[in-house]
Amino acid sequence: MKIAFFDTKEYDKKVFNKYNEKYGYDITYFESKLNAETALLAKGYDVVCIFVNDNADALALKILEENGVKCVALRCAGFNNVSLADKGNLRVVRVPQYSPYSVAEHAVALLLNINRKIYKSYQRTKKYNFSIDGLLGFDIHGKTVGVIGTGKIGKVFIEIMNGFGANVIAYDLFKDENAEKELGFKYVTLDELYEKSDIISLHCPLTEETEKIINKQSIDKMKDGVIIINCSRGKLINTDDLINELETGKIGGVGLDVYEDEADYFLRDLSNEYKRDVDLSLLLSMPNVLITSHQAFFTQEAINKIASDTLENITKVMNGQACENEL
Repeated sequence: MKIAFFDTKEYDKKVFNKYNEKYGYDITYFESKLNAETALLAKGYDVVCIFVNDNADALALKILEENGVKCVALRCAGFNNVSLADKGNLRVVRVPQYSPYSVAEHAVALLLNINRKIYKSYQRTKKYNFSIDGLLGFDIHGKTVGVIGTGKIGKVFIEIMNGFGANVIAYDLFKDENAEKELGFKYVTLDELYEKSDIISLHCPLTEETEKIINKQSIDKMKDGVIIINCSRGKLINTDDLINELETGKIGGVGLDVYEDEADYFLRDLSNEYKRDVDLSLLLSMPNVLITSHQAFFTQEAINKIASDTLENITKVMNGQACENEL
């Protein structure tokens, strides 16, 4: 079986080659992202394996199917970059449960860094400046934390916030009332979450309902000084509105592991190139914004699980078996 692997990084090759010893598949690694222009690279392959910034739109999927591809295997949980309505006879699988801890813990790391000014302090002390002026934070204990999305990652984040002694409220279109009782949080309306939260963390998938769920109208309902964390998908936030509200001082801090227009930038080294995104550069320049490069998933446990589950998904589909991770 031949697999065309798109948007390849060195860690991908290392971990997938390790797990492929069990299967013996013929894997070709492409650095290119999948899109309508690059889909022809998969001609003659049985499977294409893609990641978060590949674009499996209707045209790309049509080209894949016409050229003999039978399966699209996402090595991630989110699938907003795949036009499922246009998949035709292609079978599409994903990895929904690689490690909720990796993403939730990274969200907490962003929160702590922003609140306690860790990076700013680190930069000072490297220069032997041990002043604490401008480093004032607040106790998370006793604060209200709003969690949008109570799937596996959201639940782990809630557990961690419980450990801090925070008051957790949440919003989800599909309520998990058992988890609400077991973890001690309270489901509220979206407007109530905006109004009451000192901290808001996004852990929902990107859908038509959630796209740009953080915008000027929602930010206007929030407390002054609110901290917003996003380790889910960049398009959950309207970037223009975010920048405008940061400039007014309405938002106290923002931690992003994703960005609305990240596809051409994140997971790449562009330090020696001149290509720049104006809004991204502006966000990076702001003292109360911390951005990481879509690395929340990137733990040893997560990438091992991604590799093993992806190859097992492919095996089941190509053997004509049912696959619990099929979309």
